[in-house]
Amino acid sequence: MGLYFNPGYGGFEEIRRDIYVDKTGLITHMNSLIGKPKPLVCFSRPRRFGKTFAADMLCAYYDKSCDSRFLFKDLEVGKSDSFDTYINRFNVLSFDMTGFIADAKEHETNVLAEMQTALLEEIREAFLGCVDEKEKSLGSALYDAVSRGNSKFVFVIDEWDALFREFKDDHKLQEDYILFLRGLFKNKDRTKKTIAAAYMTGILPVKKYGTESALSDFKEYTMTNPGKLAEYVGFTETEVRRLCKEYHVDFEELQAWYDGYSFSRISHVYSPNSVMNAITEGEIHNYWAQTGSFESLKRYICMNYDGLKDIVVSMLGGESVRMKISTFQNDITSFKSADDVLTLLIHFGYIAYDQKKRMVIIPNLEVSEVFEDAVSGDYWGSVGDAIADSENLLDATIRRDENAVADALEKIHDSVSSVLQYNNEASLRCAITIAYYTAKRFYNVVRELPEGKGFADLAFIPRRDTDKPAMIVELKYDKDADTAIKQIHDNRYDGALKDYYGNLLLVGINYDKEKKSGSNKKHSCVIEQVEKG
Repeated sequence: MGLYFNPGYGGFEEIRRDIYVDKTGLITHMNSLIGKPKPLVCFSRPRRFGKTFAADMLCAYYDKSCDSRFLFKDLEVGKSDSFDTYINRFNVLSFDMTGFIADAKEHETNVLAEMQTALLEEIREAFLGCVDEKEKSLGSALYDAVSRGNSKFVFVIDEWDALFREFKDDHKLQEDYILFLRGLFKNKDRTKKTIAAAYMTGILPVKKYGTESALSDFKEYTMTNPGKLAEYVGFTETEVRRLCKEYHVDFEELQAWYDGYSFSRISHVYSPNSVMNAITEGEIHNYWAQTGSFESLKRYICMNYDGLKDIVVSMLGGESVRMKISTFQNDITSFKSADDVLTLLIHFGYIAYDQKKRMVIIPNLEVSEVFEDAVSGDYWGSVGDAIADSENLLDATIRRDENAVADALEKIHDSVSSVLQYNNEASLRCAITIAYYTAKRFYNVVRELPEGKGFADLAFIPRRDTDKPAMIVELKYDKDADTAIKQIHDNRYDGALKDYYGNLLLVGINYDKEKKSGSNKKHSCVIEQVEKG
């Protein structure tokens, strides 16, 4: 048992001692590839989404130096036909690229040379007499070992893309790294004889050169197309409901904070690290904030690409935005458009991508708070100021201070309209959502709530742990705020929140393109309280 060669089951055993969500179906998928022409998988997803847990699980299952059956027999993979066939049957070579990078930076050495030296040392020691001491090629060393009757290898590479992120401008080093990986996996005859399967995981998909993947033999699963592995991206809703029931956690509250990622096969995917923290700590709040993600996000959304600021403002306003992912080169420097930056943010988990509609949105309350921090500063101007001041606006609304609400909306709508490429009902709705941005901490905010004879523009439904009133907001354009209130009554929108009568506000907001005679502003507001019937 070594550091990289056959590391044993210790990592997964520690995972099993804690609260555990069964993701061993991933092993069954990997087993189905063994013996096939291309048993090579790259499965990328964001930080905090369980990448290292999966790597430890695969090592524990395949490693022939240990008997890990007791860790798996009661799990999903234990019921599969391939369980007995492949458990503890292979040599495993496993490494985390971030460890090699940290060592190379500390000692100012070449990361690839240090990595190959460390891996070769363990292979030579493990296969004395099978591998020439002068052999400098890892691929050749593994081939020599297997040729002398030893078991094939399963590769498990964690944070495979860390070199592209840490040495983002060193193109020579990146090319050498790709050549190293190609040397291991591209030689079809040697790969077939040496490697039973390979699993790489990281944040970014495999680097593109032009339109082609640098490692075309790998089957890729990503945040834009996770395919068969969608249920292993994060926690599914079924899994989260089970955890909430077992550990007495409010599912609806946890859903608002950590749900929001959606794929064609799985409609609700949750951030697993945040869910586990909420359950073990007994407190639901923002666990992304502990990772320094604010500065990272801010750097990217402030990039000066045509349309990017418009798109970010729309997403802050709750809008879904259409985009295309095809031009992204799978690195963090080769940006040519706003879509390239957005695609990177998908892979980082900052925005969620709808495969069918090809649209993106800020996924949940946790990530929306990261955006709240990231849009502070001069670049965002009054948009950031409005978000920072949104709690004051909410307080003014609850006090029924109609003039204060109208004044605040005047300011934010003007700033939003100056950024967006449109100035219509949609920009007004976007402005209102931004103006009440932090209200999401206290409310489930529902856009176009169906009730009565139509759809209420915005409904603010209080969370269980708040005593704030429910609110229905109706928007009008070139009419008046009283008309908005009348529409709520005529169409019986308030019926959806009848349980809140006595603690329900109806908010009518109107925007006039031109200031009306006798008025010094374009916005007006009427707030009415619904009494108990």
